[in-house]
Amino acid sequence: MYRGLKVSIIVPAYNEEETIAEVVRDFITEPRVDEVVVVDNNCRDRTAELAAAAGARVVTESEAGYGFALRAGLAAADGDLLVLTEADGSFRAHDLEKLLVYTDAAAMVLGTRTTRQMVEQGANMGFILRWGNVTAAKILELLWYVPHEPRLTDVGCTFRAIHREAYERIRPGLSERGPGFSPEMICEAFRHGLRVIEVPVSYHARRGGRSSHSAGIRAVGRTALKMFACIFRKRLSPRP
Repeated sequence: MYRGLKVSIIVPAYNEEETIAEVVRDFITEPRVDEVVVVDNNCRDRTAELAAAAGARVVTESEAGYGFALRAGLAAADGDLLVLTEADGSFRAHDLEKLLVYTDAAAMVLGTRTTRQMVEQGANMGFILRWGNVTAAKILELLWYVPHEPRLTDVGCTFRAIHREAYERIRPGLSERGPGFSPEMICEAFRHGLRVIEVPVSYHARRGGRSSHSAGIRAVGRTALKMFACIFRKRLSPRP
């Protein structure tokens, strides 16, 4: 509970048995967290079993994809404040307070992984990936400079918090299946005139598994193209 508001952590998971139990325990023992919701997105290993044993509430989503998994988790969560994170241990509960504090002033608070001093040794945030995220963020920033004047450096960071009321407002406009879901949330928030701010968070090395979105130059390129397409499509769409 944070200032009388229930806090839900949403974790999309696909074959994350190496890390999921530790991630669930990390967040569920944080005093402000009321529940951890793990989304089993067609896992073929013991992810769901281990998540439940660690104290999470597990829901299933049969449609494969990052966007589908996160929407399922957001729909299932009971919280007034909805916090998204990863199942691989790259984000930690000790940074949760940063996001929650700024929800007092904004509808959505984004983490950014592009502050070099906050990127831990071994984290998957090399030069190309980091500056690719910065570039996409600056394009989004430029496209919505009027009237929002946002300050963004990372549109792909999963670790973020949003008020339930704000999520319900943008929910009808969310349709991305994959990694485009992250910038799509930001675009929809701007389309609805919501305040979005960004804070640096620590970014750690994956404790297990392999990212299908950022493992290698080709994967990074495909992800970037999907994000750019989403950003421009949203900017050209009529405001709701």
